[in-house]
Formats: sequence, C-alpha cells, structure tokens
Amino acid sequence: MKILAVCVLGCAVVVLVGAAAVEEEKAQNDQTERRNLNKRTVLSLHGWSRINGRYFHFVPKPMTWAQAEKNCQSIGANLASVHNTYEYHEIQRLITTATHEYKETWIGGSDAQQEGTWLWSDGRSLQYTNWAPGEPNNIHGRQHCLQMNHGAQKSWDDIECHVQRPSVCEKRSC
Repeated sequence: MKILAVCVLGCAVVVLVGAAAVEEEKAQNDQTERRNLNKRTVLSLHGWSRINGRYFHFVPKPMTWAQAEKNCQSIGANLASVHNTYEYHEIQRLITTATHEYKETWIGGSDAQQEGTWLWSDGRSLQYTNWAPGEPNNIHGRQHCLQMNHGAQKSWDDIECHVQRPSVCEKRSC
C-alpha cells in the first residue's frame, strides 16, 4: 500500500511539474508573440514595410536626389536598391498605396561617379535593371540619378539629380 501511495504521489508531482513547465512555456510564447506584435505595430506605425528581409519607407516630400539620400541617411537608411522584379512591384505598391498613383520616385541608383556605371547608394551591386525603352539616355550629359515609375511602362529613367521627387528609403533592419 505504501508503494502505491508513493507511486501515486510521484506521478502527481511529475504531472504538476510538467503542467507548470507547460504553463511557463506558454507564458514565454505569449510574451514573445506580444513583443513580435509590438514590433510589427511599430513598423506599421512608422511606415516601414518588410520586403525580402529589408525594410522600405515611402517619403512623399519632394526633394532632390541628394536631399533624399541625406534624408534617408538621417534615419539610418539609404535610398532603396532594387534587386528583382518582385521587389520593384512591392515598392511600387508602397508608392501607390500612399499616393493612389504610380508617382515618379527616387530610388538609390546613380552613375554620377562614372558615366554609364550605375551604382546603388547603399553599396550593393546593381545587377537587376528595369530601364524604360531608350533609357538610360543621359540627355545633355547631366542625367545621373535614377527615378522609377517613369513613362507608360512605369520603368526606370535617368534624370537630372536636381529635380525634386518623392523617394523610397531602405534599411536592412529596424
């Protein structure tokens, strides 16, 4: 009888300890989920959208390309670099959601350092392109900055950097 009582008591302890561990794990998961929700809310509140593991923000205020890059840098970002069609369409979606149109917008490409050698302002390699037909054309030798949503195809265009456009900033983490 004593052995049975000890066994029952031992089983009860195991069940209670296991239940407590399950409750503790559930509480930790709930707390983690609340933190993740808070992070998503903060990102949403501040206008950052996650695309392919990076974060993008549409800035509606028209600025020159250099002002736009400096503005992005002031918030720990750069003008956006685009690496594939999916990213391009997602960035377009950010712009159209904010403006209800395909607004010509600065992104981070420039060939100001060397004509015809396009670089991203964040230092990443420019391999994907989405130039409009006949672009880049460097009219009058002064078009060194990249805008998106140009022309009927809503593609890329090189344009003079002093033109004022809205912009899209990008950072790798928030």
